[in-house]
Amino acid sequence: MHVVYPTVLAALLFCVGIYGVLARRNAILVLMSVELMLNAVNLNLVTFDIWLRDALHVGQVLTLFVITIAAAEVGLGLAIVLLVFRQRETIEIDALDELAELPHRQAPDESPSNPGPSPHEPVRAEHQA
Repeated sequence: MHVVYPTVLAALLFCVGIYGVLARRNAILVLMSVELMLNAVNLNLVTFDIWLRDALHVGQVLTLFVITIAAAEVGLGLAIVLLVFRQRETIEIDALDELAELPHRQAPDESPSNPGPSPHEPVRAEHQA
């Protein structure tokens, strides 16, 4: 078998995974897309291990490590998704913006003309006797 067929299949799987990560709004579907991408990497590792006829089978050993890491990622990812669902009752990624950085707005009492001491200048305390 030619090395081109599994490599093209792996590239297609990886592209579908990237599309899923970028286009999906559901956290579980994003995790599934990440798994698709990891499986594409595994397919490439095994393909090139067989094509190069490596005596140590390094590609297959790396595939086992990737599978182990992927299993841990799924376990932690689903645990986080379940905790978020219990707290917020949604797993839509767009709705989970509580920790997002908002643009800094000046308070009404802050005047831009008198910004106060610079953080690099030492603060001098005045002593009254």
